[in-house]
Amino acid sequence: MSEPFVNKVAESGLITLDLEKYYPGAATAVFDMKDHLFMGMILKEKDFREALKNLDWSIYQDKNVALFCSADAIIPVWAYMLVAAYLQPIAKEIVMGDEKELHKQLFLKNLAAINVNEFTDQRVVIKGCGETPIEDFVYMEITKLLRPVVKSIMYGEPCSTVPVYKKR
Repeated sequence: MSEPFVNKVAESGLITLDLEKYYPGAATAVFDMKDHLFMGMILKEKDFREALKNLDWSIYQDKNVALFCSADAIIPVWAYMLVAAYLQPIAKEIVMGDEKELHKQLFLKNLAAINVNEFTDQRVVIKGCGETPIEDFVYMEITKLLRPVVKSIMYGEPCSTVPVYKKR
């Protein structure tokens, strides 16, 4: 009689954390200050204020917005503040920076919402590959968040892990 198959991975008590679950998926938009500058280079206060007043802000409704200037222009701080004042009541989130910075900040916000106490004294495997490419900063951030509470952190798949941290 053969011995029953034992799934050692399932019995190991490892918790697999898939970072794709925290990938920002909400709609995004960009607000490029350049589009509202005189000749794409100079901010004229009166014209700028008028342009903002007449802008159809509904295109930013419930979106995460990246606020930046792609032109090599000197933009006074109050101009960014003014745009933020228009966006704040309608946008989901506003981030100072380009689309890449917006994505990064949203990902960090999603990770920060994790209740790390759920992982207290657990052995955690951070899933290493998947359908969605995850940037390196995400792996570093999750390590910073989990290290104070977990028993161990590993990278990869439960059947083949690379040890990252072990509580002594």
